[in-house]
Amino acid sequence: MADDTQAPPSIDAPLDPQFFDVVNKFVQLANRQGGIHGSKRTSFAALYGVARYNAHVYLTVEPSPAESREGFLDYMTGLYRRMLNEHLDILGAERGVDVGASELAAAYAAAQQAEQASRDSQPE
Repeated sequence: MADDTQAPPSIDAPLDPQFFDVVNKFVQLANRQGGIHGSKRTSFAALYGVARYNAHVYLTVEPSPAESREGFLDYMTGLYRRMLNEHLDILGAERGVDVGASELAAAYAAAQQAEQASRDSQPE
């Protein structure tokens, strides 16, 4: 049984392999449904279903949903926008497709600088 009391992972924290197993199962299901119903319809159905599931989880775990609703909506929409940007950047690069300037360019640059600084500070 899954531990539903755990906090959601930070978007910046490394994720464990089990997280990606779950992601891959959702994508496989979406791909199967896309073959039956078409990609656009399946994409909309997936968004709608995930929104319903997230609303369910929120109402299950949040002690004061009326007071925190706006913050929850802001957090979730910001999180989705960031994830969508990341996937556009990654898939665009993998497929050689120009997806335009990334909203995350500054975050990518900061992460590269931090990684370089970490390497530079290690003894040889």
